[in-house]
Amino acid sequence: MPSATDGPIAHRPPRPPDPDGLGDSLVLPKWGASSVEQLAGATGTYSKPSSAISLDKEVEDKLRALSQRKKVKRKKSQILLNVTLTKYSVVRLVAEQFGALTGKDDDPNCFLFWSDSAVPVEKIAELKSYQKINHFPAMGEICRKDALARNMARMIRAHPDAYSFVPKTWIFPSEYSIFQNYARDIKRKRKHRTFIVKPANGAMGHGITLYRSHEKIPLNEHMIVQEYVDKPFLLDGYKFDLRVYVLMTSCDPLRLFLYHDGLVRMGTERYVMPNDNNVDQLFMHLTNYSINKKNDNFERSEDVSTGHKRSIKYLNDYLRKNDHDVNSVWNRIADLLVKTLIVAEPHIFHAYRMCRPGQIPGSDGVCFEILGFDILLDRKLRPWLIEINRAPSFGTDEKIDFDIKSGLIHDSFKLLNMKQSDKRRGLAAQKAESQRRLFGQAKRSDTDLTDLDKKRKSIEKRKQELKEKLAQVRRENAREDYENRNIGNFRRIYPPPDKFTAEKYDTLMSDAFHLFLSGRASTLKRDISKIFGGNLKEDEILDQLQQCDLEGRGKSAKGPRPLASMPSVVADEDPETDGMTYDIHEDDATPSELNSSTSSTRVSRPLGRATQPSPMLKQRPQSAQRPMSRPMSAAKNAYTTHRSRSLTRPSSSAMQNEEEAKAHAAAREREDELTRRTLCALNEMRIKFPGKTDEEAGWILDQINDNWKYHKPRIASYWLVKLDSIKRRKVIDIVRSNVRAVLQRTWRSSDVDSLRLYRIFNRVFNRLLWSHGQGLWNCFSTSGNSWETIFSKSSDVITPPEMSCCRRIVKLCRDCLLIVYQFAAEAKGQGASLSASIGEGVTHSNTRTTPNPSKTPIPHRSTLFSRTGTMSPGVAPPMTPLSQRMSRIYKSRSFDEL
Repeated sequence: MPSATDGPIAHRPPRPPDPDGLGDSLVLPKWGASSVEQLAGATGTYSKPSSAISLDKEVEDKLRALSQRKKVKRKKSQILLNVTLTKYSVVRLVAEQFGALTGKDDDPNCFLFWSDSAVPVEKIAELKSYQKINHFPAMGEICRKDALARNMARMIRAHPDAYSFVPKTWIFPSEYSIFQNYARDIKRKRKHRTFIVKPANGAMGHGITLYRSHEKIPLNEHMIVQEYVDKPFLLDGYKFDLRVYVLMTSCDPLRLFLYHDGLVRMGTERYVMPNDNNVDQLFMHLTNYSINKKNDNFERSEDVSTGHKRSIKYLNDYLRKNDHDVNSVWNRIADLLVKTLIVAEPHIFHAYRMCRPGQIPGSDGVCFEILGFDILLDRKLRPWLIEINRAPSFGTDEKIDFDIKSGLIHDSFKLLNMKQSDKRRGLAAQKAESQRRLFGQAKRSDTDLTDLDKKRKSIEKRKQELKEKLAQVRRENAREDYENRNIGNFRRIYPPPDKFTAEKYDTLMSDAFHLFLSGRASTLKRDISKIFGGNLKEDEILDQLQQCDLEGRGKSAKGPRPLASMPSVVADEDPETDGMTYDIHEDDATPSELNSSTSSTRVSRPLGRATQPSPMLKQRPQSAQRPMSRPMSAAKNAYTTHRSRSLTRPSSSAMQNEEEAKAHAAAREREDELTRRTLCALNEMRIKFPGKTDEEAGWILDQINDNWKYHKPRIASYWLVKLDSIKRRKVIDIVRSNVRAVLQRTWRSSDVDSLRLYRIFNRVFNRLLWSHGQGLWNCFSTSGNSWETIFSKSSDVITPPEMSCCRRIVKLCRDCLLIVYQFAAEAKGQGASLSASIGEGVTHSNTRTTPNPSKTPIPHRSTLFSRTGTMSPGVAPPMTPLSQRMSRIYKSRSFDEL
C-alpha cells in the first residue's frame, strides 16, 4: 500500500471548484484506505463518486427544507385574528393591519375573535387568558330597551337628579295602568304630550310609532312608551341625533373610552313640532339611517359638511361658530355615558365573574366592546339618552362611514395591546397555578393552631392580600401608561381624572351594586368592596405592608385583650355635605368635648426640626429593652399585669433569681417614668397659628369648636376631598416630627424608631390616615370607627400612660387640622398670595389673588409649634391689631361683641 507521502494522491493536480461549497469533506470520513486508493487514477485527475454526489443533493434538500421551516415559523409568530363572523369589510381590512386572519373557531393561536352579534357565555368561558372577544356578557341589560328602562328606573328612584337625562319611560303591559294615570294627570293640567312607542327588542327603527293621544296606544304588545322630546336642537332646520362610540376595555375594573368623532344622522324632512297632521311622518321625527335612506330626499355627499349624514367634528365647529360651549356639551355627554354604564356594571361584573371564575381581579380581561350610543340634544343642548347598540353598524356606504369607523376600529385594536408575550405569560401562569393546586400544602384546621400561629397566619394572609393589591395597582399603572401613549383619538372617561368626579361616580357605583345584590352574595359584596371601596395607592399599600411586618415582630400577649369590650361604632352620613360620603354625624357635641381626658394646659415648648421616621425599624436600645426572663409572681405590681408576655418564653419564670427580677423591675419603672415624662411634654405642646400669638390661636380654636355646626361640612370637604393623600400625610407629619423631637430629648436616644412608644405612636398616625383621612375625621364625632380599636385587635397591651400619650397626640392632630383649615380659609378670604410650601416658611404678600384652598400651602411644622408669646420662625414680624384680624375672620360681628 503506498504511503501518504508518495503515489498520485500526493501529487494530484488542484481540484476543480465545488459549486455546492461542501467539497468532499462530508464524504471522506466514510471511506476507508482502499477507497482513497481508488481516487488516484492513472491520469491523476479527481472526480467525486456517485455516492458523494447523492449525499450533496441530500444536504441541499435538508438546507432547503430548513429554510422553508424558518419561513413557516415566521408566519406562525404573527398575531392571528378570527373575523369570519362579521359581514363588514372594514373590520377585515383593519384586522389585516394587526396580524393574519384565520378561520378556525378553536385555533389556540388566535388572539382575537370578532362577531357581529352577541356570543354565548360558553364561548367566553372557553377563551384562554391571552385571547379576546368583542362582546361582554349581560350587556343586554342596557341594550334591550325594556331592560334599560327597568334598570334606569331603579337608579332614578335612588338618584333622581343624577339620572335626569332619561325621558319618562313605561314598560307595557306591566306598567300600563301607571302610564294611564300619568297621562290623565297631564290632560287634567291641560298639557299636551307626544308619546313614542318602540318594540322592547327592536332595532333600526322598525315598529316605531308616535301617538298624540294616550288612549290610542295598544295594550296587547310587549313594548315601551316614552315621552317624546319635541323641542330638539336643529341643524339647518332638520332634527338629528348623534351616534357616539364608546370603547369598554374592561369590567374588572371598569375602563371606558369616548371616541372623539362619530356620526350626525339627520332627518330628511324639515322638522315641525308634532301635531295631529304630521305625527305619522317618520322621515321628520325619526333620525335612523335605515329609515331615512329610503326617502327620495336623502342626500349623500363626499363632504362632511353637507348631506344628511355628517361628522361630529363638523357639529363641533358649527356649535363654536354659533357661540355655544362645546366643552360643556361634551362633558355632559361623557357624564351621561359613564352613569349609564354604571347601571350596567353590576350585571356585567357578575356575569363575567361567572364566566371567568378563576381570573385574578384587575388582570387583563378577555372581553371588550364597542358600543353605539344614540344621543339627542334639545334646544338647550341638554343631552338625552335614546338607546344603546351593542352591535353598531360598521357599514361603509359613504366615505364618511369608512373614515370614522376604520379609525375607530384601528384605535380600539391599538388599545387592546395584543402581543405574543401575552400567550407565553398566560400559559406560564396557568401552569404555575396548576402546580400550586397540585403540590400546595394542605390547609390546617384553626383548632390545631396556637394563638401565636393564628396571629402569624392572620398577618401572612393580610400581607398576601396587600401584595396582590400592590401587584394590581402596578398593573393598572402600567396599563394606564400604555393607554396614555396609544390612546389615539379616544379620551378616557372612566376612571375620571379628577378626584371629586371619581368620588361621585364611586357613590353611584356603590348604590348600583347595592340595588343589584339586595342582601345576597356576601362573597361578591366583599370582592366589590375591595375593588370599588378602597382605591389605595402604591405608597399606602407599602405602608400597610410595613405595618404588617411590625406586627409580625411584636410580642404576643396571654390572657384577655384590653379594650375588647369597647362598644362598636357606626358611621352614617350628614346631609349637609351635599351627598358626599364623609361619614359626618349629626350631633351637637363640639370637638373640644370629645376628648376631655387630655390636659388643658396651654404652655408650649419650642421644638426644633426633626427628621422623618425611618421606614425600617431597628433593634430597641438597651434602656428600652425588656429582659428575656420574667420576674417572680410576687414581684408583680399593677402595671406588670398589663405587659405583654411572649408565648415562646419558658414557663419556668418562677425559678429566676432575685437579681434578675430586681433588674427587670428597675428597667420597667424607668420606662414607665420616661413614658410619664413624655406625657407631660406632650401636654405642654400646643398648636400655634402662623403669624398670630398663642392667645389668638387658642381663641380661634375655641371659636371653631363653638361654631362647630357651621365649620363641620367645610372642614370635612377640605380634609377629605380637597387634600390629596400626600397633603394629608404632611399635616400629620407636622405633629409626628415634633413628637420625634420630644422622644429624642426625653429618652435621650438618637434611635427613636426602635422605641416601643414611638412604634405605638406610628400605629396611631397610620390609623388617622386610614381610609383617605377618615380615621382622623372620625375623631371629631362621638360615633365612628375610633382609633382606639387598633389596640383591641392587637396582642400588645397598652398601659394607661401610653394610652394617655396617644390621646394627646390625637388631640394635637385634630388641632393641627383646624389650624391648617383656618389658615387656608384666611388665605382664600383675604386673597393673600402665599408662596410657601412644605419645607418653607410662611410668608405674606400684598398681591391680591384668590387661591384655591386645596392648593394653599400647609404651614411648616416649625410655624405650628412654638413657645408661648414668641414669634414663629419664618413669619414676618409686623402684625396687625387683634381687632382687625378678628373682624376679617368674623365679619358679621364686631370685636366688642366677640
